[in-house]
Amino acid sequence: MAFGHGKVILFGEHGVVHGRPALAAALSRGARAEAHPADRPLLEVEPWGVAIEPSADGDDGPGTDNAGLRRAFAALLSGYPEPPQLRVAAELTVPGGAGLGGSAALSVAVVRALDAALGVERGNVEVAELAQRAEKVFHGNPSGVDAAMAAHGGVALFSKARGVRPVRLATALPLVVGYSGEQGSTKKTVASVARQLQRDPGRVEKIFDGMEAIVDNGKLALEAGALEDLGQLMVLNQKLLVALMLSTTRLEEMCRAAIDAGALGAKLTGGGGGGCMIALARDLKAAEHVQAALTAMAPDAFIAEVTP
Repeated sequence: MAFGHGKVILFGEHGVVHGRPALAAALSRGARAEAHPADRPLLEVEPWGVAIEPSADGDDGPGTDNAGLRRAFAALLSGYPEPPQLRVAAELTVPGGAGLGGSAALSVAVVRALDAALGVERGNVEVAELAQRAEKVFHGNPSGVDAAMAAHGGVALFSKARGVRPVRLATALPLVVGYSGEQGSTKKTVASVARQLQRDPGRVEKIFDGMEAIVDNGKLALEAGALEDLGQLMVLNQKLLVALMLSTTRLEEMCRAAIDAGALGAKLTGGGGGGCMIALARDLKAAEHVQAALTAMAPDAFIAEVTP
């Protein structure tokens, strides 16, 4: 069974779209896929309940939009000399439009399933590069961090210029992930930040500078196992995301609830405008307490321990 990791961005979302670094962590949840012989290329995705054929035509709507999914599937198949006569059955175990890299996880899982069925050998970098073709359909101008983390796993610094650079953890990260119930659109939020950058480059570049400093300090804190420092950096990063108008009332309420329940820090993760937030706990017992506090607003909140 082929697999693609979901991910959370710990620090630096949106700055990474404009060439700055971000810190991201892969999840044990994501997407699984298997390819079987068929008379034509076909992609089935659960829990969306769709079965589609590839098409280069149609709108490039959100991840669950069938026209967008057809175009994304066609983009993945463009990496093969001939369209593979295979039916790919995929299952997504993170919500779409939630900032957890679901579309990238799906794309990576599909590529790996097709490669396995065809006997194609492709490294993580090549898998991510092909998955990025589908990400551009889904999200317009994505940074590439989702596809990279979906393929590589682990914890890493990522930038467009330098790609993936693994980061060594000194201790496990007990994270709690909560879905706001509001589907975010990375394409829309990326476009919004781009418009802000065009209108007021000085202000936005200063925010990106702040994010980059947080990323640098976050890497040091991860390598030192300084969880309290990481929590404080999460709070600072969230303030910068609010300044870019990327948070929502619901996400703010969830972050406050997590911190009131003992989280060391909390922030949105991913594109914003909805989607998910993450909270850092001191240990797994504390994470369970944070999870319980979030369930009133996020019934599917889950603990995601990122281990060294």
